[in-house]
Amino acid sequence: MLALNKDNFAAEVEQFDGLVVIDFWAPWCGPCRMLGPLFEELAEENKSNTKIKFAKVNTDENQELAVRFKVRGIPTVKFVKNGQEVDQFVGAAPKPTYVDLIKKHS
Repeated sequence: MLALNKDNFAAEVEQFDGLVVIDFWAPWCGPCRMLGPLFEELAEENKSNTKIKFAKVNTDENQELAVRFKVRGIPTVKFVKNGQEVDQFVGAAPKPTYVDLIKKHS
């Protein structure tokens, strides 16, 4: 899984021609730990699609990215298409919620 930070964010997200699904999380967050395996499953299911990538931002280690994206609660999943945020979901949700948002924006 791609780990984002301030050093690789521009190259991996802003300059990517497609959809980046970003999980803002923290190691101490229970719902984040519940979402983790589901997020990995979604990434695996979409790995053959070169126009979608999945990434994670540890908000404890990358507070500047959390502030920049106005993350107020975690987990927050942001959907960034062609460098622009197009959607988000705050909290843990069942898989179909994320599948629908990925289909909507890809």
